[in-house]
Amino acid sequence: MTHRDATTLSDLLSPRAVAVVGASDDPTRIGGRPIAYMLRHGFAGTILPVNPKRDRVQGLRSFPSVSEIDQAIDYAIVAVPALAVNQAIREAAHKGAKACLVFSSGFAETDAAGAALQAEMAEIARETGIRIIGPNCLGAFDAGSRFLASFTATIDRYAPEPGPLAVASQSGAYGSHIYMVARQRGLKVGKLITTGNEVDVDVAETIRLFAQDEDVHTIAAYIEGAQDGPGLIAALEIARAARKPIIVMKVGRSKAGAAAAGSHTAALAGEDAVYDAILRQYGARRARSTEEMLDIAYACRPRIFPVNNRLGLVTISGGAGVLMADAAEDHGVETPPMPEAAQKELKARLPFAAPRNPVDVTAQAFNDMSLVETNMRIMLEQGGYDVILGFWTSVAGAPSIADNLIRAVKKGIAGFEDRLLVHSLVATQEIIDRYEAEGHLVFEDPTRAVAAIAALMHFGQAFARGPDETPPPLPATALPEGSLGEREAKTILAAAGLPMVEDALARDAQNATAAAQAFGGPVALKIASPDIAHKTEIGGVALDVAPSGAAAEFEKIVTRAKAQAPNARIDGVLVSPMVEGGVECILGARNDPVFGPVVMFGLGGVFTEVLKDVSFRRAPIGVAEARTMIEDLKGAVLLKGARGAPPANLDALAEAISLLSRFAAGQAETIESVELNPLRALPDRAVALDALILKRTGAP
Repeated sequence: MTHRDATTLSDLLSPRAVAVVGASDDPTRIGGRPIAYMLRHGFAGTILPVNPKRDRVQGLRSFPSVSEIDQAIDYAIVAVPALAVNQAIREAAHKGAKACLVFSSGFAETDAAGAALQAEMAEIARETGIRIIGPNCLGAFDAGSRFLASFTATIDRYAPEPGPLAVASQSGAYGSHIYMVARQRGLKVGKLITTGNEVDVDVAETIRLFAQDEDVHTIAAYIEGAQDGPGLIAALEIARAARKPIIVMKVGRSKAGAAAAGSHTAALAGEDAVYDAILRQYGARRARSTEEMLDIAYACRPRIFPVNNRLGLVTISGGAGVLMADAAEDHGVETPPMPEAAQKELKARLPFAAPRNPVDVTAQAFNDMSLVETNMRIMLEQGGYDVILGFWTSVAGAPSIADNLIRAVKKGIAGFEDRLLVHSLVATQEIIDRYEAEGHLVFEDPTRAVAAIAALMHFGQAFARGPDETPPPLPATALPEGSLGEREAKTILAAAGLPMVEDALARDAQNATAAAQAFGGPVALKIASPDIAHKTEIGGVALDVAPSGAAAEFEKIVTRAKAQAPNARIDGVLVSPMVEGGVECILGARNDPVFGPVVMFGLGGVFTEVLKDVSFRRAPIGVAEARTMIEDLKGAVLLKGARGAPPANLDALAEAISLLSRFAAGQAETIESVELNPLRALPDRAVALDALILKRTGAP
């Protein structure tokens, strides 16, 4: 067991004796704020200021150095210039500290000299076993232990209170921002850790520790780039097994944003599409804004995570019903109509109502609250909805109506306490509190409510699914030496079980004619060279060639290849039968710098190049997960037989995706990327018409 594995959240957030190195008597300075906060809010442990220029700091005895503290410590907060930090950490480790939190900047985020200091700090952590948060971080806190090791000014305005929401953030300022806005929203953030440059403790480990803590029910994470992709995946899996939702704001989607992320905390900014896929694959929910993140965190409070995807809408406004239905479609949430018998029953009670779904009870419901009770009961009993979203606007916020509506709803959902009820209304906080006291959620904006509901359904389905059934990687096989041409790539992939089109290598024009005649129809001719990866660009491809024209096309292709790539080795020309019909797809895999082998599937041609309609998964994956990759595509309808076309064999496609993922995982040490493009999806099979394998640098 490593020191990382043995670390607990208590080690990082619940110390008993804390040295504050660089302690300031001024409670507004960086070295003074954590002391002032802990004194003010009742930290039960011992605070030991370290300041060689003062005998006392904020009324506490001060020490010239950590080594001169006259007792053991288990924690150090460091706020001194960068050149003095490592000595302070060494002294803290010698005094028995299990953890150290470094506010100081001037490390890898600045220049080469700072990077060298940070490397030395990492070595201290390895040698001594002390855990280090930071450097260049804003700090951490635990509301339960009143350990407030942070210099954020937000604690001046909102003292942390114990609560089920924990925040893990690579950015100190943004982590503090999330905390501040959460408190303004009435959400209690019980624990927060900002990881800064992540010399040791990183955001993945922080998420894992939160997931393992019984006081934490929901985790909000701000990520610029993960250093430990497998560690992040393991943390997501632990949270999913514990039924703890993780809401991630992953920034760095744009090229400019990715560059800024790298300079801000020296973090890796991996390809955004891969991050997006990994988060979904392992059950986390991505938020695009602080508002969305905290909407979802708020919606998690009842801890009801619907397994199904059925939303019932009830409204006093037809227009609002349409708005909510549109939002549901945008978020992939189903709004199936009420059963016919239920519609008739509702219609009998209120003839001018619209009883399908949305169920429009009109403003008449406020004159006869039994209509609300009846609607709720029928929708839950007969509609089978997992969540009911009611749009009541400001009327439900009137004191004369709120209590009656709450009573009516309460009667209507009796016996269905496992279902979630969400209100869209405008009211004072005092009235909102009344609704929330019943376990209901309240949103002013119904479209934000729908987005949060979609996130809860995502969590519910992830929790119900549990760990993916991951097939083993295919055993690694020795690859031929040197670069691999199309024919070698096809041979290797066919041996792994992937479906490849037949081909024959023609070394002269006569061979080309004979091969085309043997295939008995139109053929494709492609230059065969391990040094030419993109054959079309040099005129090295001819399609739909009749056997009688194969010899002439052979000569043209070879002549163009020699002119365009004079140094390329040319083995001849590959001849393959034309494969017509079906849907053109692309299937590939590559080694991501953060997460390792990932598999990619998408529609080919313009869908890949312009629309980027592709999906990713970490490899290896099974056939079931491969099917979800297919369903992820916006153009999946084309594979299912659009406009009368026969559907593609999705089972064959999923099998090919799974096989390539297993191949890529097995060859992770030797292959940089592999691509089957195009892969044609036909009604009876899937078949790759071309293949490319690029070895990793330094691989044999």
